[in-house]
Amino acid sequence: MDDAGKAAMRQDLVALLAGTDDPELISLLLDDLCTIKEIEQMSERLRAAKLLLEGKTYNQVMEETSISTATLSRVSRCVQYGKGYSSLLKKTKRP
Repeated sequence: MDDAGKAAMRQDLVALLAGTDDPELISLLLDDLCTIKEIEQMSERLRAAKLLLEGKTYNQVMEETSISTATLSRVSRCVQYGKGYSSLLKKTKRP
């Protein structure tokens, strides 16, 4: 599959997720799309991003999660320079 086809599939996924505000439906979709481990890893990254946005240090984040230093570094870069974590977490203000 070419890059355009992959981009179209990604856009389909984004549109599907954006098309509902029902957390239960999103949870059911994640269960269908991902393994338990993948969901745990994404949840852990989200938790780490929240903690970093709260001003926690790397050591504090690592104490509160089981995230690896390499993954924490990537999450930190995304929090600092990306747009997804910061924009959504500031917008939703959910626990």
